Amino acid sequence: MLVSATEMLKKAKAGHYAVGQFNINNLEWTKSILLTAKECKSPVILGVSEGAGKYMGGYDVVVGMVNGLLKDLDIDVPVALHLDHGSYEHCYKCIEAGFSSVMFDGSHYPIDENVAKTTELVAAAHGKGISIEAEVGSIGGEEDGVVGMGECADPKECKAIADLGVDFLAAGIGNIHGKYPANWQGLSFETLDAVQQLTGEMPLVLHGGTGIPADMIKKAISLGVAKINVNTECQLAFADATRKYIEAGKDLEGKGFDPRKLLAPGVEAIKATVKEKMELFGSVGKA
Repeated sequence: MLVSATEMLKKAKAGHYAVGQFNINNLEWTKSILLTAKECKSPVILGVSEGAGKYMGGYDVVVGMVNGLLKDLDIDVPVALHLDHGSYEHCYKCIEAGFSSVMFDGSHYPIDENVAKTTELVAAAHGKGISIEAEVGSIGGEEDGVVGMGECADPKECKAIADLGVDFLAAGIGNIHGKYPANWQGLSFETLDAVQQLTGEMPLVLHGGTGIPADMIKKAISLGVAKINVNTECQLAFADATRKYIEAGKDLEGKGFDPRKLLAPGVEAIKATVKEKMELFGSVGKA
């Protein structure tokens, strides 16, 4: 059964580890992540961007697939299904479809409008026992056409949004989505520390987890980050393993073209990536 992400992230913050949000793109992704979470006895958050939700056929399809896998694979660890970078309208769609968590990305609105919309969505989500994440300061890089430069959030604005009753908060600290450029300055721990000082017990979220060095990840966790989002890294691992399979001509041997065989190396690569992240984040054995 799906659960909200609130409890798992409160435990993570108190225990000084982080829960991974791994974005899903299809059945292979979802199954790989859930099986790895079960094997590692780790709580997990399945992230769905609006683009990925559309690609998979819609939010009802996603909810049906995830709930079916939880039952048939006998998944016995806490799993949250979370809308990633949701718009105002799509937060409502996911609340109706049966997601257990949503993120409202109001970072592009003026702060007053962000506050008004967040307040309304907090009430709607909490009315159904659903957790809600908000964002202050845009996360850099590109995600579903939204491009940001990796700004640092204003800690006072973070406090204003945290006080609206959201369950966890994404604050921009120089992190970006996708691959990090060679001239990336690194994370602003000064900003992160200032945000934590003002938001107290609130679990903080680090977006753009792909490519951040392990020591920076660990330092971010020590400063209150309890949720780390990973997407690009799994995509790169999947693509690399699939390319090797085809370049080796395996798809031309016997029934190597069967998607179950063709996609198998990519599936194993996703599992290995997720396991490595869960070990780094410290969530193994915490379910």
